[in-house]
Amino acid sequence: MTEQPFLGRRGFLLGGAAVGAGALLAGCTSNTPAASESNAPVANAGNNAQPGKPITIGFSAPAADHGWIAAITKNAKAQAQKFSEVKFNATEGTNDVNQQISQVETLINAKVDVLVILPFDGKALTSVGQQAMDAGIPVINLDRVFDTPLAYRTWIGGDNYRMGVNAGNYIAAELKKKNVANPVIGEVAGIDSLPLTQERSKGFADALGRAGFKVGPRVSAQFTSESGEQQTANLLQGAPKLDALWNHDDDQGIGVNAAIDTAGRKEFIMVGGAGSKNMMNLIKADASPIKATVLYSPSMASTAVALARLLGQGKGIGDLAEHDIPAEITTYSAVVTKENVDQYLDVGFDS
Repeated sequence: MTEQPFLGRRGFLLGGAAVGAGALLAGCTSNTPAASESNAPVANAGNNAQPGKPITIGFSAPAADHGWIAAITKNAKAQAQKFSEVKFNATEGTNDVNQQISQVETLINAKVDVLVILPFDGKALTSVGQQAMDAGIPVINLDRVFDTPLAYRTWIGGDNYRMGVNAGNYIAAELKKKNVANPVIGEVAGIDSLPLTQERSKGFADALGRAGFKVGPRVSAQFTSESGEQQTANLLQGAPKLDALWNHDDDQGIGVNAAIDTAGRKEFIMVGGAGSKNMMNLIKADASPIKATVLYSPSMASTAVALARLLGQGKGIGDLAEHDIPAEITTYSAVVTKENVDQYLDVGFDS
């Protein structure tokens, strides 16, 4: 079978190993085409790692009230600090939609060069995103998507459906290795009313269905440790036997693990979601039911800032033939296991 191109953890097509977002966007300098191919499109040859013109990047995100969001803001700030010519103007995180709108309007009035916005509510902040675009300020829409592409220049985020698919594929493969014919497969979802939870659950059910399996006992938590523990306790009480369990979110996974420990249950394998360091360390230790986690990494914030810098300086991505930054970038939901966990610890976050 022909080996597929490597899709880096940040979601870009690369020619070699995955590297940090700054280096990833730097491009290469050895793409001179042969004379006979001089009219063919080739990857940009500019070295984007070199400082460009000074720019200001405005940043707005929700309150850092759990590990994943906290890592988003931390990663964005750290990435900006890698660029000597970038001034990073971040607002205070808030879960108040009206306050976030006001904060973004302040950044617009300050005439920042580019905006990176992770909206608390994509629909509610669509109008202010479009206001920025109409004012000539390109917007990087991070993760929670606005209602219209007119409100952003580029969207970057995770793949919720693929998270579910990859979790389901991993569980199905592991159970088939053990020759389990009629497995009981549980699911601890996030908030059921959210489209992201619905997409994850659909991907999970679809993948299991292709393997001839189905989702069994299922509960919905709230992306918090407390709700994870309570809902998992309920699931375990109602399911005296389990073969596998998928938990959508590693932040709530702290509570999920606590409920499993309290119940003294070890007969099943468990897969997490998002990619926290806590879960990666448990995977590496290989002394608990947790055997894998499916990435939905906050490293996307690092890439968002790197993209914002290139947009502000009128540059493209060095490894791509196109002159301009793509309109959409979807990060890949890699499955982290004991075999590859060391490769992904750098993108793990603290729950």
